[in-house]
Amino acid sequence: MVKRFEFAGVVLYCFLAVSGYPLLAQAPAEPQAPKPASPPAQNQRRSAAEDRRLMLELLGLPTSAKQLPTPAEDPNRPRFTTQKPGSPTNWFDEAGNVYIRSGLGTWSNYDETKANPYLLPDPLNLKDGTPVTDEETWWTKRRPEILNDFLTEIYGRIPANAPKVTWELMGTDTNALRGRAVAKSLVGRIDNSAYPAAAPSIPLLLYIPARATGPVPVLVVVSGSSERRFLPVPPKILAQILSVGWGCAAVNTNEIQPDHGSRLTSGVIGLVNQGQPRKPDDWGVLAAWSWGLSRVFDYLETDNAVDSKRIGIQGHSRWGKAALLSAALDQRWAIVYSSCSGIMGAKLARRNWGETVDNAVGAAEYHWMAGNFLKYGGRWSEMPVDAHELIALVAPRPVFITGGTLDQWSDPRGHFLACVAAAPVYRLLGKNDLGTTEMPAPDVALDSGDIAFRLHEGGHDDKFDWPPFLAFAQRYFTRTNTN
Repeated sequence: MVKRFEFAGVVLYCFLAVSGYPLLAQAPAEPQAPKPASPPAQNQRRSAAEDRRLMLELLGLPTSAKQLPTPAEDPNRPRFTTQKPGSPTNWFDEAGNVYIRSGLGTWSNYDETKANPYLLPDPLNLKDGTPVTDEETWWTKRRPEILNDFLTEIYGRIPANAPKVTWELMGTDTNALRGRAVAKSLVGRIDNSAYPAAAPSIPLLLYIPARATGPVPVLVVVSGSSERRFLPVPPKILAQILSVGWGCAAVNTNEIQPDHGSRLTSGVIGLVNQGQPRKPDDWGVLAAWSWGLSRVFDYLETDNAVDSKRIGIQGHSRWGKAALLSAALDQRWAIVYSSCSGIMGAKLARRNWGETVDNAVGAAEYHWMAGNFLKYGGRWSEMPVDAHELIALVAPRPVFITGGTLDQWSDPRGHFLACVAAAPVYRLLGKNDLGTTEMPAPDVALDSGDIAFRLHEGGHDDKFDWPPFLAFAQRYFTRTNTN
């Protein structure tokens, strides 16, 4: 058993314990974790570009795309003075405005007058045009319509033959964080007997406050990395969560499904497909992560230290997309905090600003979604759904959406407008909306309703919004549970 570790050290140790990294060889007293997933046979591995091309052919779409213009070739080229290190496609002018090349050979728009007028699907109109005026029609007709469109056309369907998951406790530290928490490291073993070449797993690190006298609310923090020294929850954030008496669970999604188009023959997607290419409506990476996160919920329901009626989910950036999708697909999640989630997250996809659908259908991001999603490159208005309806699928549960003033690539205004457009569904279900249709000033949280939005002063980061989110969540998590 682990005795004492420094604050950040116990996070690293427990995460390594569920991921099976070589560092554990120095601690033979601890149970040994499973070996990393074995890659599929080499002849089944395809580059992301090749896999994408095969899907385009399957859909009958052109496989050639217009090449991205160089800065010198763009007729509206600004006067570049710097290039942000590590971001080869992000360029800045003297005023600090960012210009980013998009997937179809155009430059991303940051002019509000060119954000284009768009017509959003009405979340309270059935496909036959009939208005939805009561809760029963929403639950029995309209919500299933919206959900089916998201699964078929955008994120992909979670297969009925998804494998079973068996949970195993790998280690417990009863004196974690200098006595402030009990830490459990667990692994969800995904049955890969149908295709042993793929060996995904679900690593889970669970912290429960040491002084807890009964079941506590838990926030599941979603992120992912293949780095061996990856810390799933920053220590300061972990401390904030524990300080209000709640537990925290961290999940590394990379072990469920690798985040790359070249790895679709591995992970749980490759396992179910036995290394074969996806069909157009098969699940993408975001849906695969959501499936895995629901299996985490399955485990938390069995843990006596956890209040299963008060389990929330949080994610930032692409994991903000996954958190929002997870809450839409699984109604057990009590609350969701989606940070800077951008395109195919909380940003309106029909809005021409920053990252767009045209970026998301490119070789770097297409794997997040179903193959069918590729049809909507350059045809945004033809998508049957948009981000406001993804938020609406979470209703009537509380949702907290954020963006950053310096993160225009993710389009914080597009996030806000999606919250506004989701409001009619919340009102129909007897809940409160934002209370305004005016974009708030930076660092002013619109959190009086069950949809909350905050624009932080800063960039692509979730650390600014954790304290406001925790304050928002306390309205729901500190109530006496009578269910």
